[in-house]
Amino acid sequence: MGFRLPRIVNAKQSLKRTLSSSDTTVVTKGHFAVYVGEAEKKRFVVPISFLKHPSFQNLLSQAEEEYGFNHPLGALMIPCSEEAFTDLTCGLQSS
Repeated sequence: MGFRLPRIVNAKQSLKRTLSSSDTTVVTKGHFAVYVGEAEKKRFVVPISFLKHPSFQNLLSQAEEEYGFNHPLGALMIPCSEEAFTDLTCGLQSS
């Protein structure tokens, strides 16, 4: 049994296009904005369906402990690296 690395890379590239990272992007119905990153925060718009996944709920618990839910940027802050967030959401998108 082997892994097809090009497929994983293509999935991540597709996910990056799906997850919007533009500050000017409108949050459409069924989605919400989060800021991700350790030093520099990058904005992503993700589907609400992610909220039901235990791994994403764990991130939300960490966000509540570290930042609280009343943040001046007006969106949820996620305390992880952009790469870790993309890896997690890539897995959620494919499930």
